[in-house]
Amino acid sequence: MAKARAIIKRRKAVENIRKITRTMELIATNRFRKALNRATEAEAFTRKIAELVADLCETSAEVSHPLLTRREPVKRSLLLVLTSNRGLAGAYNGNVLRVANARLLDDQTAGIDTKIEVAGKRGINYFRFRRQAVETAYTQFEDRPQYEEVEALAEKYIRLYLGGSIDRLDVAYTQFFSSSRQGATVQTLLPVATAELGQTVPSVRHSRSATTPEAAASDKKKTRVPYEFLPDPASILEELVPVSFKVRLFKCFLDAAVSEQIARMVAMGGATKNADDLVKSLTRQYNRARQSQITRELADIVGAAAALQ
Repeated sequence: MAKARAIIKRRKAVENIRKITRTMELIATNRFRKALNRATEAEAFTRKIAELVADLCETSAEVSHPLLTRREPVKRSLLLVLTSNRGLAGAYNGNVLRVANARLLDDQTAGIDTKIEVAGKRGINYFRFRRQAVETAYTQFEDRPQYEEVEALAEKYIRLYLGGSIDRLDVAYTQFFSSSRQGATVQTLLPVATAELGQTVPSVRHSRSATTPEAAASDKKKTRVPYEFLPDPASILEELVPVSFKVRLFKCFLDAAVSEQIARMVAMGGATKNADDLVKSLTRQYNRARQSQITRELADIVGAAAALQ
């Protein structure tokens, strides 16, 4: 009987854990839908402003902007790592930290002085555990990053770049392509690359394979229209390039938020399924233990009755 009671106790514990994981899965699903809607709403604006900057740079070759100027060789860089504040998201944080470490190793090999800024408690704890200096840590970016907060951060990076404190800005985050495909990557946002601006931004509802660079270039040739610049290209570029950088940085935060919720949703869904399987297994073990106990009790009763005759 003691074994059967132990099985029942363990099954109840697993059922309680299953309730928690199922609840977390539903919460992550709800947050994912909201984050996906925000990313979808920002997608069209991000794509269009990138196309405008690329067209402006191609139309007016004599016009330039300090944020478009590539500095060679790169001596100082800044790496922004986007992680989550909470765990239970599978390999989400581990993948981002892996590509961030790879970029740090490449910079160290190239002799580049790289400073680190981290958003998310998981990344902060990771670099603290490794005793690696973190320039600035951010914990205010949750599953709903606000554009005003990201804009203030972008203006800070623009000042650092224009002031010569950094020669390059990299962002390590999880890029969102579709609900079934996300990938940890490191993107260079400063200097602003006109070649990347000219490509169509991958849709957040479809896979990346649907928009290849060749197809994007072909579409641009078909839809390219002449521009008339008022007052002049330089003034327009002065306004558009910083805005383009800000919305690209904001898109990185939106992609990270969507990918985090997907990773947590998948992880909690897997944990719930494992709990269901374990409950079934424990139920079978309990039934066998109970059947064995009843068999022994019947044998004892029959034996006692035979002894009395």
